[in-house]
Amino acid sequence: MFWWVKLLIGIGVAALVIIVVALIVKVYNKLVDSKEKVKNGWSQIDVQLRRRFDLIPNLVETVKGYATHEKETLENVTMWRSRVSSATTTEEAIEANKGLSSALGRLLVTMEKYPELKANENFLKLQAELTEIENKISFARQFYNDTVQKYNVLVKRFPSNIIASMFKFKEEKFFEVSNDIRENVPQVKF
Repeated sequence: MFWWVKLLIGIGVAALVIIVVALIVKVYNKLVDSKEKVKNGWSQIDVQLRRRFDLIPNLVETVKGYATHEKETLENVTMWRSRVSSATTTEEAIEANKGLSSALGRLLVTMEKYPELKANENFLKLQAELTEIENKISFARQFYNDTVQKYNVLVKRFPSNIIASMFKFKEEKFFEVSNDIRENVPQVKF
């Protein structure tokens, strides 16, 4: 075999190796970028959840003065708030916040029974702030779920699934509304 044929084969193999390595690097970086977007999405939710978490004691104290016999509802809100603060993983935080959202929904419906509470200026401010925070949580959850969906597709799709499994990229969980919240939508009656 001629020396120039060996040289061409060597150049071809080197080019192929470079192309494969470049492809692996590109896909790996795309996975890293997508994973970081998921983390950012969760941190945006976490900021709003913290704001809601900090607002709850004021809301509960305001309601206590008017609705003393709604003890179970108030204790439920307090219990879920405690679970939120003790959550150590994203999954635990998601589950605890689902429960807290449900408990807050029941609390707001309960408060509709008290016209003097609904007219209280402090309560109205707290309720408006809670509504604003809930809207921001909803938008942040939508952004988070969109980024999780894109990341999970990347983890599953060929050829990125090969690189994902090589570097131990795992699917992320969506922040979904629980069936309890879907089935037990609070009814507001005037």
